[in-house]
Amino acid sequence: MEPQSHTYNLIWQGITIRVVHMPRRWSAIEHLEIRSIAPEGAALPITATGYRSHFVPIGTVDAHGGDVVAQVRAWMEEESIKPDWLAHIEASRQGELLPANNL
Repeated sequence: MEPQSHTYNLIWQGITIRVVHMPRRWSAIEHLEIRSIAPEGAALPITATGYRSHFVPIGTVDAHGGDVVAQVRAWMEEESIKPDWLAHIEASRQGELLPANNL
């Protein structure tokens, strides 16, 4: 019998995120399902769509301290300083202008 999943909510930079952690999936892998829920579908540094299904070897979360929320938060912080995310933030702040011929 597979262990029960655990659901966590966290707020990261004003975005509410739901994390579902399945410690053992298909008796072969550990699974994290990460979804922005408020605003729904908001882009995150780890996914442009607001949804990420992430698989790691069984025991990975426990090997890194067992705190799912802290690990997801650290992952987001690490990805949030990369050029792609910084460009997304800048474009969101300014809005994107289309060339005149595209209007």
